[in-house]
Amino acid sequence: MNVRRGQNNFDRIEVKIYKDATARLEALKAGEFDLMRFFSAGDWARRVNGKRFDTGELVKGEFAHKLPSGFQVTCSTPAGRSCRTCCACARGPGSGNRLREWMNRQLFYGLYQRVHGLFGNTACETHGSPSAEELALMEPWRKSIPAAAFGSMPQPPRTDGDHSLRGNLRSAKALLNAAGWAVKDGVLRNAQGEALVLEYMDSNEGGVRTVSPWMRNLEKLGVTLKFRSVDFALYQERLQKFDFDITSINFPGTNNPGQEFADLFGSKAADTPDSGNLSGVKSPAVDAMIRAMTRAKTQEQLLPACHALERIIVSSHYLIPQWAAGTHRMAYNAWRLVRPAVLPPYSPGETWVINTWWAKLPAPTLPTAH
Repeated sequence: MNVRRGQNNFDRIEVKIYKDATARLEALKAGEFDLMRFFSAGDWARRVNGKRFDTGELVKGEFAHKLPSGFQVTCSTPAGRSCRTCCACARGPGSGNRLREWMNRQLFYGLYQRVHGLFGNTACETHGSPSAEELALMEPWRKSIPAAAFGSMPQPPRTDGDHSLRGNLRSAKALLNAAGWAVKDGVLRNAQGEALVLEYMDSNEGGVRTVSPWMRNLEKLGVTLKFRSVDFALYQERLQKFDFDITSINFPGTNNPGQEFADLFGSKAADTPDSGNLSGVKSPAVDAMIRAMTRAKTQEQLLPACHALERIIVSSHYLIPQWAAGTHRMAYNAWRLVRPAVLPPYSPGETWVINTWWAKLPAPTLPTAH
């Protein structure tokens, strides 16, 4: 078929499953398979090397794409929910926003970009100041929307250039003091003398690597952040019951946002067990923007609603933005595989390889003259 020309070029594809990530990487280096996609920045930057890479048999490739980045974020249970740590539930009005403003550190060998909102790498991504159409949607709810949402799109704190981690910590200390928290005997306490102790829950023990710098910096403010790894079944159960202080979630991106955002941020979902509203967002303004998104019949109606929703969520500090990758990172056997020159912008990495790459056939053996 004409539409399939150049595709499905492999007679047989074998997928190997490894329980151990280190064993998988070493198997690639040993030549046990021909392609591996990488999600670990540490592996990609420091451990994807060896003899076969030196000879050119194995090649590292970073392929830029235009897939929605989604939003990988850290979220915490809000006041009012069943939370095991009393101080996490004892935040005064607005102090939850202030407590979240310290969380700004990210060190991934420069391989990721900072998440700035809900709709990264899509037409719905928000920039600059609100348009007239966005303001028309937001104005009726001005009293329940942070003032910052009506200005330029907020940006996460930085630690580069004229910004420093020490400066951010000083700002955090001032915000915490203004919210009623002060350091006493080396521990951050509220007016009742309760210490600020939080638990970061993860289903992967390896997650402590990215949380440790955060823990050390919070300790400078008198905050205790404990890392707790639980098995996946318990992790899932506690998410369903909103029984956690802090955890990280990766929400897939989309070019066509709609009703699913009612589950992620709608007020009704906040009280529904096993919903996606892990942050407990209850905002009539957010509900209104989601309704505008789902009722939109044209792109001209959809985009202002998306932008307005993104401004409100980011300005309200419901979520702590983490990171996203704008490339597919893959190592492959260049002696056995041949790839097209161009990656279709919306193609997932492995799908591109399986559908359109082909095997490099050995040179034919000429008959020997006698």
